Amino acid sequence: MIKLLFITCILPLSCCFASGENNVARVRNIVLVHGAWADGSGWKGVHDILVKDDYKVSIVQEPETSFKEDVAATKRILALQDGPCILVAHSYGGAVITEAGTDPLVVSLVYIAAHMPDVGENEAEDGKRFPSDLSKSNAIKKTADGFTYLDPAQFHEYFAVDLPAEQAAFMARSQVLNAADNFKAVITTAAWRTKPSWMLIATKDRTINPDLERWYATRAKSHRVEVSGASHAVYVSRPKEVAALIEQAASHTR
Repeated sequence: MIKLLFITCILPLSCCFASGENNVARVRNIVLVHGAWADGSGWKGVHDILVKDDYKVSIVQEPETSFKEDVAATKRILALQDGPCILVAHSYGGAVITEAGTDPLVVSLVYIAAHMPDVGENEAEDGKRFPSDLSKSNAIKKTADGFTYLDPAQFHEYFAVDLPAEQAAFMARSQVLNAADNFKAVITTAAWRTKPSWMLIATKDRTINPDLERWYATRAKSHRVEVSGASHAVYVSRPKEVAALIEQAASHTR
């Protein structure tokens, strides 16, 4: 009788633990946000790994015509999620998810070689803390109507040096031009201040200084990983490492 009573008392508690584990396991929605001078197709390698591992993946296609519109495009995709999600961004997209990530469906944020500004900051000013090789070059060009792009002849060198030249050339020719003012957009709310964050640092990044990525991660107390030899295009060149970090965030492990 005592034994039976003991089991009866224990069962509800163990059920609670199981329920908690299931809640963690149920974070299966991943939303991916690309950066400047790129589009969502660059996430294909990461997408394929995550889908194979039974995650539901959505990819935002920001217009890059204004920061406000990029945030709106991200929120539009978040509104389509059927439950909690992990919000992931590359490069300039880091500012976008910092602003959009306050959405209640977002459980945590993952920054892939990305900017991570705070309230009152913008990417252009943050970049001056640790200037990148790109910022010291003449590779950033501007159109007459105020959009920036990377010189296709220098795209491989500064954005994707660890990719085959042919692949980098296609990315250069298909790049989405980014409104110059996007880099100066001031953050009004910083989701990483109230939600867990992860940062992947690309050690050979020439577009964003890896030391700036480290500084961001330290300030936000982010879980971090460094991918040795990876360029700014790490989300394309090293999809396994990127997907692994996203899955780590999805399971709330350190």
